[in-house]
Amino acid sequence: MDERAIEKDIVTDFRERMSYGAYLDLDTLLSAQKPVSVPEHHDELLFIIQHQTTELWFKLVLHELLAARDAFDADDLGFALKCVARVKHIQKTLTEQWSVLATLTPTEYAQFRGFLGNSSGFQSAQYRAVEFVLGNKNAAMLTVFESDSVATELLTRVHREPSVYDALWRCLARAGLDVPESALRRDVTAPYARNDDLMPLITHVYENSTENWAAYEAFEEFVDLEENFQLWRFRHMRTVLRTIGQKSGTGGSSGVGFLQRALELTFFPELFAARTEIGQT
Repeated sequence: MDERAIEKDIVTDFRERMSYGAYLDLDTLLSAQKPVSVPEHHDELLFIIQHQTTELWFKLVLHELLAARDAFDADDLGFALKCVARVKHIQKTLTEQWSVLATLTPTEYAQFRGFLGNSSGFQSAQYRAVEFVLGNKNAAMLTVFESDSVATELLTRVHREPSVYDALWRCLARAGLDVPESALRRDVTAPYARNDDLMPLITHVYENSTENWAAYEAFEEFVDLEENFQLWRFRHMRTVLRTIGQKSGTGGSSGVGFLQRALELTFFPELFAARTEIGQT
């Protein structure tokens, strides 16, 4: 087989140049996988990388959602929806990623699960921050992170701030849409609850999309965002069921039952309720 020659202009001397590995800090990244099973179980590396990769994607999701919220605040609807669109693609990657963990059989996982102690994805501060930014706020969750000052600071901040959904309504109100005061003045620290005052506006936008295209597009992007989140939750639940059945979670939750109840949560209830209203005579 012929060898492919290195092109003469390709840089090979990195004694005084930044390399790919240095830019990405690969020494740190690739040394962060530290199995705790004794003897070390072959499949624990998969389990660690799956969750570390998820946390990296959560970091980007949070970055994009906060940028979207700031863009709505600045009335830059286009950039805000670009950020939301990127999140949607990340969500698809996160959902498909469960198929890799699903290759872990119950017997394989059982051989190192006991070494995890009480560590659990339930304790993911970034995941909780994402939920808070989307509007599913729960002050009681802050107690889980009391031993982690960095996580507590992050979650306390996003808990007190408006959600990206709140920011959307304020942006649309400034654009001239008849957004009710109840949506603009709500307590942003409270878990979001359906506001029927919004229904006339939402149905009007859907039934007159040509004249309200920006709002119509925003609504559909948010519907996609929630649907993708629910698909991720469902794949999570099914992967757990496939791997541990009805056992309790390592963090003390009921396991599959706890994850099933999460499927009943909704971030943007009015956008889905409008489907029932539209087209009724």
